Amino acid sequence: MVNHILISKVLKEKLKDPYFKELHQLEEQKFEIVKRIVEYRIKNKLNQSALAKKAGVTQQYISKIESGEFSNIATLEKVLLFIGYTVKLKDVPLSQKMKHDIEIFARTKKRTQVA
Repeated sequence: MVNHILISKVLKEKLKDPYFKELHQLEEQKFEIVKRIVEYRIKNKLNQSALAKKAGVTQQYISKIESGEFSNIATLEKVLLFIGYTVKLKDVPLSQKMKHDIEIFARTKKRTQVA
C-alpha cells in the first residue's frame, strides 16, 4: 500500500512535466490497444495463432502487438478492424524537449551503425 501511494505521488509530480505527460499518454494509448486485443482473444477463446489467422497477420505480429511493439500501422489496423476497432491517427506538434531528444537519438543511432 505504501509503495502504491509513493508511486502515485511520484507519477503525479512527473506528470507536471509536459514532455513526460506526452510520453505517458502515448504509453497509456498503447496499453489500451493491447488490452482490447488480449481481452478479445480471451473472450473468444483464441490463442495468438488463431487470432492471427482470422485477422490475416502472423502469430509473431500478434505477439509483438501484445508486447506493445507497433511497427506497422497498416498491420495493426488489420487486427483492430477484425476485433471491431480502427486506428485514429493525429498529428501533434512536438515540444522543444522532444525535438531535442529525437535529434540526440538520431545522432547516437548513426554513430552506433557506423561503429
